[in-house]
Amino acid sequence: MTINAIIKKALTRLQKENKLLTPFNYAEVFCKEAKAAGIVIDDCNEVQKYTKTLNANYQNELRQYHLTSSQELIRYLISKLNRLNPGNCITLLESTTLLLKRVLDVMEVLHNTEVSKLARQTKKFLDDPKISIEQLDTFRQLWVNFLTTYDDTFLQKLKPLGDIQTADLKTTIENLDISKRSSSSIDFEAISSLIISSLKPSISSSVNEKMLHISNMLKNNPEMVTSKSVQDEIKQAIKLRISLDKSNLKNMFESLDNLLDKLSMQLLLIIEKSDRSNLDIKAIKIELENYKSYKNIDFKTAHKKLYSIAVALEDSSSALCSNANTQHDRVKELSKRVEMLEHELQIAKEVAQEDFLTKLYNKRALDKFLNIKESEYDRYNRDYSVVMFDIDHFKRVNDTFGHEAGDVILSSFAKILKDASRSVDVIGRFGGEEFMAILSQTDLKNAVLFAQKVLLHVKKAKFIYKGQRIDLTVSAGAAQRSKLSSLQEAVNSSDEQLYVAKHNGRDRVEPTF
Repeated sequence: MTINAIIKKALTRLQKENKLLTPFNYAEVFCKEAKAAGIVIDDCNEVQKYTKTLNANYQNELRQYHLTSSQELIRYLISKLNRLNPGNCITLLESTTLLLKRVLDVMEVLHNTEVSKLARQTKKFLDDPKISIEQLDTFRQLWVNFLTTYDDTFLQKLKPLGDIQTADLKTTIENLDISKRSSSSIDFEAISSLIISSLKPSISSSVNEKMLHISNMLKNNPEMVTSKSVQDEIKQAIKLRISLDKSNLKNMFESLDNLLDKLSMQLLLIIEKSDRSNLDIKAIKIELENYKSYKNIDFKTAHKKLYSIAVALEDSSSALCSNANTQHDRVKELSKRVEMLEHELQIAKEVAQEDFLTKLYNKRALDKFLNIKESEYDRYNRDYSVVMFDIDHFKRVNDTFGHEAGDVILSSFAKILKDASRSVDVIGRFGGEEFMAILSQTDLKNAVLFAQKVLLHVKKAKFIYKGQRIDLTVSAGAAQRSKLSSLQEAVNSSDEQLYVAKHNGRDRVEPTF
């Protein structure tokens, strides 16, 4: 085969692999094609030639890295030179330790008690300032022991119920088909009984027609619980049950609030007319204060007790004295406490899915919206795109100006994202200085345009902290759902492209083609 034929093959291979025609990419592909053709090219053996000029220790170390190009060899030598600087070594060690701790955080929440326990022990050990080489070797051996003795054959017990994927337990569980189990090993009546109990409103006394229909259907034929359509109906019914409970709860609070208002007005009237003994008003005061400590009281009992207090106030009007005026504030306070309870419940619900610093959605809320978009994609073929953003050199901002400045930057960037998005888009803080945008009915091209608009706004923005201007840039990665096989792959791909943008110089958007 001639050199020209190898060149043509190399160019064709670059095109098939969607790689840019750069000197590095071309040299790499050319050498592979030459090797496959059995032709020895001196320029393709530069790594071996230069490696032989190094001392034996470096040669042994390089064999472990399997370097294939001179650029990779240069990067290796540069990293060696950088590590000669003690300051860089310390920074690299601290960053590596922090990365290890984050990896251990992830391993701690995996569904394996032995891994979680070992991860917690290792994190505690890494926090010890008196770490020794012997202790490091001990913990390394513990992880080696786990890896060599771990037995996942227990998963094979699930094989009759579906495809077992040992590398992806989540997918394995989701693919299990309970209908494949022997009906004799499943107590459908017991399962149906539990489901029927869950459909009954816990606060509301009413039973919706839909819930009644499902309950009767399961009573008559318990095995219908395995039907996908019935399972979907049950999910909707449970949502309806929760809605009925919330509605009933709201009505109860309104009832208590009205009663307390009337009680307060009655107390004022009695106080104005009173000119004698204050014994009755003191007894009523004690009763009201005791009511505040009733933690497990139900609404009917509370309503009855407050009504009894109101009757007692009305019957005791002639015996109350003028110094009972001070008790009015106490009664009004109780009224406000009951009035604010529903408001506090609503705030708690909002906080549960809001990032406290940026006021954007948090990661939990983002996961929920991603699942909603995925359902719309599956059912109605509504496509969407995911864009991941990361503030460049954010650690440098914290180190230079302090964490308060970092918080100001995060809040300001969150506002830029919010202003650039549409009402149908979902914007949230994914974690740290990383943010996510879920763009409804948006293809990859328009997702890139959105990200470029955000990057331009950031570059033009004036971030001022204590009179000092902070210049910032942002990197982004984008992925379109329909171009990938799953939701998780779309999220992972956008995150991977974000780090490609970082690697390629930052302040840029890298899409997933």
